[in-house]
Parts: sequence; structure tokens; C-alpha cells
Amino acid sequence: MNIKHLLLISCLCCGTMVLLTSCNDFLDITPTGKVIAKTGEEYRSLLTYEYKYFPKDRYLTTVRTDEVILTAKATSTTDQDAYLDLWRWKDDDPSVTTTYFNWRGYYHAIYIANYIIEHRGEIANATHQEVNQLVGEAYMMRAYCHFLLVNLYAEPYTHCTPASTRGVPIQLAADVNAVPRSSSVEAVYSQVLSDLDQAAGLMNVRQWESGLNYRFNTTSVAALRARVCLYMGRWQDALDAANNVISVHADIEDLTVANPQLPNHYKSVENIVALERFSTNEYTVVGMPNPDFMALYRSGDQRLTQYYKRATSSRYTLLKGGADELSCSFRSSEAYLTAAEAACRLGRHADAVQRLEPLLKHRLNAEAYDEAQALMATMTNDQLLQEILDERARELAFEGHRWYDLRRTTRPALQRQWEDQTYTLTPEHYTMRFPTEAVEANPEIEIWNN
Repeated sequence: MNIKHLLLISCLCCGTMVLLTSCNDFLDITPTGKVIAKTGEEYRSLLTYEYKYFPKDRYLTTVRTDEVILTAKATSTTDQDAYLDLWRWKDDDPSVTTTYFNWRGYYHAIYIANYIIEHRGEIANATHQEVNQLVGEAYMMRAYCHFLLVNLYAEPYTHCTPASTRGVPIQLAADVNAVPRSSSVEAVYSQVLSDLDQAAGLMNVRQWESGLNYRFNTTSVAALRARVCLYMGRWQDALDAANNVISVHADIEDLTVANPQLPNHYKSVENIVALERFSTNEYTVVGMPNPDFMALYRSGDQRLTQYYKRATSSRYTLLKGGADELSCSFRSSEAYLTAAEAACRLGRHADAVQRLEPLLKHRLNAEAYDEAQALMATMTNDQLLQEILDERARELAFEGHRWYDLRRTTRPALQRQWEDQTYTLTPEHYTMRFPTEAVEANPEIEIWNN
């Protein structure tokens, strides 16, 4: 191990000791106080640090979708400046005040995952099962980070030639001296799936207790695999993985009862992994849910009052984010929606409806549910597919899914007005530019030779 490597790990572990002392009760963590990780407990603390500081910026993609409209008279100009260029897709020369995605944070998590994987044979004072679970979580974290990065900074798998299209750098070693070039989109996806295979063979905890369920578990492997295969257009694989999730984690929160639990709450029966927090504070000061997006909800849909609060006759505020308790990376409703879409794309109309119905039954009042069933019975397969995509928008709203769904499907042209100027979202804007800091640190990152 080189000296730079030792110093980095030393600093990280010392930082863990200080930072974790301020964790809230939701993250029930005891710092080890050690400098170099040796025991299972110390390696667990190292990974817990990455869980706690895992980038919580997937919600930022919401600003680029049709979910949000910014208001011209924001409460805070500073907050408005942080999101305005994201909202109007001004990526060529964004303001220095613009909030962007945490490139450094994702690769930091990948580095620590690599370190744990490489040192798996040196972890002391831990059972074989505990070591396997820990290393499996590291593989899962590496897979998830690469997946999020390739979907931010590379073209959608379904709208390019993956083998000959630039992806993002793949990091498979804890080497601070590495200067990686980008790999192809296909190579990144292949690595993600390979890491999921590794994670599936190692992890042995199906569900963590409430308060520790920010950690990856065996069900999350199938949940991520379903999402990855959906984004790749591998419909049968997506259907199989989604069905695997449902077979072990079928519960759906019932929004038709009094005082229901929000499905993205960390204590929800739906929650599979409560890692990423989604914020609403920014929206309340710079914008609001887009009235055109809100029109997707029909009469009798309980989500209108559970996910949103009506402020005026035409204005809503968001209720399903903005607190640590509302943290969710994977939940069972997504699996039902993935299974329904995949079945529909395979031409299996009845199977698609069967997978969609349990979700609708827990989201619509009795009259609206009966109407939805009758309507789906008359739909063509294409009409049903559109209904499923609209249902994904309604159910997963403001949880960081909409941007990726638009990217992988039709990439619609959206337009926005700001101070008498019109901004248009074109297909190329569905792929973010590499961060300036990444290009300045490694100019070769954008070089892609097939």
C-alpha cells in the first residue's frame, strides 16, 4: 500500500470518528475511534461513513423535468440562482452559483467500496457471514454509483450504440494515482451487472431493522437489477428481477385509509433501502409542482392529498420530501411498475394489468379504482404502455425517477420561459456535461477511442 493510500484512509477514518458522533438516531452508529480499519466493526464504520455522506442529489434531476416550475418571484434570490440554470437546461455556461451533482462524492464512495473489496481477506474479528455481507454491500455501492454516473453523464442506453458510445470512467481499484479514461456505455452497464452478481452471491441480510435500513440488502440487488435492465430495454430480465423483488417484498402502503404512512418514509412497509433523502425545501422557495404535471392525477387519486398540499386553486406544495425520515432509494411500488411496463412491452397485456392493479388498489378510492380497471380493459397495448408510464410519473414523482424515464423513452422536447427568453430541452440536453472540476483534473476523461 503506497503512502498516499495510507494517508487517505487514515484521514477518512479519523473523519469518520468526528463526523459520526453527530449522527441522529435514524443512523444508529457508534464510532470506532481507530485510524486504520482492521476489524469488521471498523470496516463497517468506514462503509457507514459512505452511507451517511452518500450523494443526496438525485432529487436535482427533478428540476430538469416537467415536475417543477420555477416562479419569477422567489423568496430567496440565492436559492433561485442555485437552480435556475439547471431548470432551464443552461449547461454550456452555467452560473457559478449553480448547484450541480456530486461527481466527487460518487467516486469517493466507489474508492471506499474498492478498498473494502480489496481488503476482504484482512478483515478481523468478524464472522464469515459478516464479512460477506459487508463486501457484498461494497459491490452494491460500486454498482449503484457507476449506474447513477453513466445515467447522468452519458447518452441513454436505449438511444445510442452502447458499444461505441462514451460512458464514464470505471474505477475498480482503490488507487489514488489512477488517471482513468472513460469506458463505453456498454462496458459500464456490463460492470454494473457483474458487480450485482457479486453482491448477490455475498450478501445474506434480506432486510435490516428500521434505523439500519439505509444499508443495502439482498432484495436491493434484485431491485437495482430490475432498474438497470429496464433502462437497457432488456424487458424479460427486467420483468424477472422485478418479480423477484415482489416475491419477497410485496407490501404496498395503503393510501386509502386514514393517516397512511408515506411510501418513501424509512419506516414504510414498501421501503427496501432508505439511503437517499429527497428535499422539498428548494421547491418551496424557488418554485412549485408544475400544474401541467399535476394534471396527470385523476379524480379519486389519494396521492393528490397525501403527496401534495393544495395551497391555492392552482398551486400545490410537496409533502413527500424534505426530512431525514423521508429517505428511499428502492421500494416495492417501483417493482410493480417495472414489472407492468416490461410485461406490456413484451406484449403480455393481461400480465401488465395484473401487476399494475395492486398498486392502483392502494392509491385510488373505490370508484376511481373501478373506473381504472374498466379503462384498462379497453386499452390497446400502446395505450396501456402510456398509462403505465403516466402511472410511474404519478407514483414516483419527486423521487428522482422522472428524468431517467424521460431519457430512456421519448426524450420529449420541453420549453420554458424566463424573463422573455425561451429555453428548449432538446435530446442532447438529456445528457449532462462532465463537471468542470473533473475535466480540469483529468483532461483525458472526455477522450473516447472505441
